[in-house]
Amino acid sequence: MNTQTQYATAKPTGSKLKIAVGIAAVVIVIGAIAADTKVVQIGSAHDVREQGFQPETYGAQEFPKVLADVSQRAVDAVTLANAVLADKKAAGEKYGVATSTGPVVPVTLTGTFGDRKANLNDFKVEGMPDGVTVRVQTGPAVNGTDLRDATGKIAFGQFTNQIEYQDAGSAINNEMKKTTLASLDPEKLTGKTATVVGVFKLINPKNWLVTPVKVDVK
Repeated sequence: MNTQTQYATAKPTGSKLKIAVGIAAVVIVIGAIAADTKVVQIGSAHDVREQGFQPETYGAQEFPKVLADVSQRAVDAVTLANAVLADKKAAGEKYGVATSTGPVVPVTLTGTFGDRKANLNDFKVEGMPDGVTVRVQTGPAVNGTDLRDATGKIAFGQFTNQIEYQDAGSAINNEMKKTTLASLDPEKLTGKTATVVGVFKLINPKNWLVTPVKVDVK
């Protein structure tokens, strides 16, 4: 009887030990998970990377930087035109940011919007050398990657692949449209005076296609 009683008493003690060991193991696992867990603020740069590339978020973050950079470096259109016609290569190196297809140059233009064709408006600047044609992208479609390439600070190596790199350019264009072009009616710009700050790729010295970052209609 005594042996059976002792056995019956010992059995629950072993079960309690197993439970305690199990709880300790769980605590250790939870502690290890917590130690390896990184707190990421929603909307932060790391959060964007964790979620994968988010074009809309990227455009909203980067366009203000492009706007500030281009506005600071923008060259008067007449000064730039004379420099480009005198020595395209030297002007591109002095004022622009190099790309594989030609330098992207920041410019400020004050003049009058001319005829509209597709998503572009001619832009006439007083004092420009003869033969130089200026057109401004006024939407709704905005093409090219000139805004993405304008600062020289956005590079292919920052992205997973070519698709993301292209999407980055489109995202900045889209944010520019929201910020700069949304308040304009492109069909009613003809004949209006404005100051435009923007960029263009210097390929043909006499043919400028300007992508704006800022448009101030008088």
